[in-house]
Amino acid sequence: MDYSDKSRPTVLFFDVNETLLNLEPLRKSIDSILLEKNSSTLWFTTVLQYSLVLTVSGKYEQFMDIGAAVLLMLAGNRKLILNTEDAKEALQPMLLLKPHHDVLEGLTRFKKAGFRLAALTNSSLEACKIQMHNAGLSDLFECQLSVDTVAKFKPHKEVYQWACKEMNKPEENCMLVAAHAWDVAGAAWAGMQTAFIERAGNQTFSLALSPEIIATDLNDLYNQIIQT
Repeated sequence: MDYSDKSRPTVLFFDVNETLLNLEPLRKSIDSILLEKNSSTLWFTTVLQYSLVLTVSGKYEQFMDIGAAVLLMLAGNRKLILNTEDAKEALQPMLLLKPHHDVLEGLTRFKKAGFRLAALTNSSLEACKIQMHNAGLSDLFECQLSVDTVAKFKPHKEVYQWACKEMNKPEENCMLVAAHAWDVAGAAWAGMQTAFIERAGNQTFSLALSPEIIATDLNDLYNQIIQT
C-alpha cells in the first residue's frame, strides 16, 4: 500500500482465532463429535450467526457457551446424542491452539519496530489469556481485549471504537489484522485501517471497503507496512 495519503498505523489489533492460532485441532475435535468431515466449518459460521443474533437483540453470552449451544444444535440435526458437558469438552482444544508458523516471528518484528500490539477477540478475556499463554505469545502484546467488556460481538462497530479508545488512539491510526472478511469489513466501516491475512479457505468480501493491505502472512504484512 502507498501510505502517502494515509498515516502508517501505530497500533495493530490482531484477531486471535485463525488469524494468529491454527484451528486445526479444534476442527478435528468438532468433526469427530459430529461424525462428519468439515462440519467444523458449519459450526464456526453458525456460531458467528448466533453471536450476531444475540448482539442485534441486545443480549450477550460468552463465545464458548454459544459454541457449545451450536454444537448441540448441529448434533441434534444429525440425530446424535450429545449433552452440554460433552459439547463444552469438545471445545477445549480451542484453549490449546498453536500459532501459525509465521506468527511468533511476525509479531516479534512488529514489536521490535515500535508498533503497539493488542489482541482483540470474540472469546472471553479469560479464554484469551489462556490461549495466549499456551501459545507463548502473551509477552508480545501490550494488552488483550475481549468483547466481554462491551457485551457485543465483532463486527459491531462499537467493539472496534471501544478498542481504539482503550489504546488512546483514533480509529484512523489503528489497524485491524484478521483472516476473516467479516472482521476486516466491520473494522473498516468503524473507521480503522485494515489488513486481511490470506489463511487457507478465506477470501475478502467484495461489498466491503477494500483492506489497505492483503498479505499472505504476518511477515508479508510487516514487509508491506515497513517498506511504504
